[in-house]
This record gives sequence, C-alpha cells and structure tokens, in this order.
Amino acid sequence: MTAGQDEDVFDVRGDVVLVTGAASGLGLAFAEAFAERGARVTLADVDADALAASTQALADRGLHARAEVVDVTDAEAVQAAVEGVVETEGRLDVVFANAGIGAVPGYALEGGQTLDAIRSEDLNRVLGVNLHGMLNTIGSAAGVMKSQASGRIVVTSSIAGVQPEPFVCYGYISSKAAIVNIVRHAALELAPYGITVNAIAPGPVKGTRIGGGATLDPTAEAEAGWARMIPIGRMGSPNELKGVALLLGSKASSFLTGQTLIIDGGATLAGPGVQS
Repeated sequence: MTAGQDEDVFDVRGDVVLVTGAASGLGLAFAEAFAERGARVTLADVDADALAASTQALADRGLHARAEVVDVTDAEAVQAAVEGVVETEGRLDVVFANAGIGAVPGYALEGGQTLDAIRSEDLNRVLGVNLHGMLNTIGSAAGVMKSQASGRIVVTSSIAGVQPEPFVCYGYISSKAAIVNIVRHAALELAPYGITVNAIAPGPVKGTRIGGGATLDPTAEAEAGWARMIPIGRMGSPNELKGVALLLGSKASSFLTGQTLIIDGGATLAGPGVQS
C-alpha cells in the first residue's frame, strides 16, 4: 500500500473501509468521504435506527454502503463485525475507530466536571466506549490486517487529549489522552506488518453529540461561546474533517504513522478555555 510515482495517492476506489460510530457526526462524514470516492464502506454503530437511515441514504445515492449494528464495548461483537466485513468484502483495508461519547450529561460550556463530582459509573461508561471500544476495534482490525500485511487504522481523539479542557468530563479527557499514546504504541508494533496507525484530534465541531447534548447542533449561545475560543472564529463542521480522513486512510499517508493530527481552527494555539 505504498504510493507509486505516477499514481493518484488519494485513490481509494475499491478499498474496503469500516467506520465505527458512523450513524452520525464525524463517523458518517468519514464514511461518506470514502464511499463518494468509490470505496466499499461498512458503517457500524450501536444506534440501529440511525445507522439504517444513514446507510440507506448513502445507498440511495448509488454508493457502496452496508451496516453492522455493534456495541464497541463488546469485544466479541466487534470481532464479529470485523469478520462480517471480511466475509462480505474479502478483505479490510481501512478502519476508523471513531465511536465515542462525550461529557457526562449535565456538563456544558459553562464548566466541566470537578474531581469531587466524579462517579465511577459515569467514568466507566465513558472509558468503556472511548477507550475499551477503541482497543477492541483496533485489536480486531489488526488481526486481519497483519494477515494481509497491509492496512490503515485511524482513531478519533480530541484536543482534550493533548491539552487541559475545562468544559468536558474527566472520563472524556482520560480516554482521549490515552488514545494519543496508544496510537504511538500500536504504530510501532504494527509497522513491520505494513500497517499504519494515526489519530485525528478535532476541536469543537458542530453536528456531533460529543458535547453530551440530545441534538447534533449546539445552542446559539453555546456555539457563540465556542467561537470566542477559536482563532478562526467559529466551530468546525464534520465535512471539514473529510480531507484529513482521506489523507490518513489512503496511500497519501504511506510514510506517516504514530501521529495525532490536530484539526481545531487554531483552538490549541489560544490555549484551554481562552476567550478572545
């Protein structure tokens, strides 16, 4: 899967791609980015109804999309989903370990969770999806990719994993920080098998439920608050992460591994919680 001199390094036609957390938000954007370019994409999510609707919407456009209902905290279910992809498509080229949940309900822009408010059930719930689910996904994918001697694994982290972020819960911060180092460790382990492992660390992005809300879009007040902290002056959109997803999931990144790419409109330049 290395890039040749005369080939289109962003050509993903025919590649087999699995995206977790793909019913909405960033996962759906990643799945759409590859399906639009001729990849054979499997969308995986625990929300069966939303997953069915999103997969059908892609299929209605003539794109190759199939669905796997899976809870990433269940290692056996993840393994079965990966095996299902291989059985159906014959191989597995790219995996996006994207499934994640955000803040413990009740924490919003005005402030995050304090240490004395941490409850073990909340911590375990967030770590279960974001950390254990990620490990289940990349572990199952690695087994297949090692036998192929090729593959690309992309994990969704966050700017909360690379700097203090006072507006999210401790479970979220812990999981996203762990991802950054796990990606480096996995990249080192899997490099001899022709597998690259990288992470995307988004800043505040509309169209996701990571903030813990019941809807995909923030309130006008919350959006304005985030915008004041971002040098570009606004939140991002899932579509704005499609390009980096294609980079990390294509031959264009054949010599790139163990890295976390920050896509945040300059938010980390301003520092945590800084308002301009």
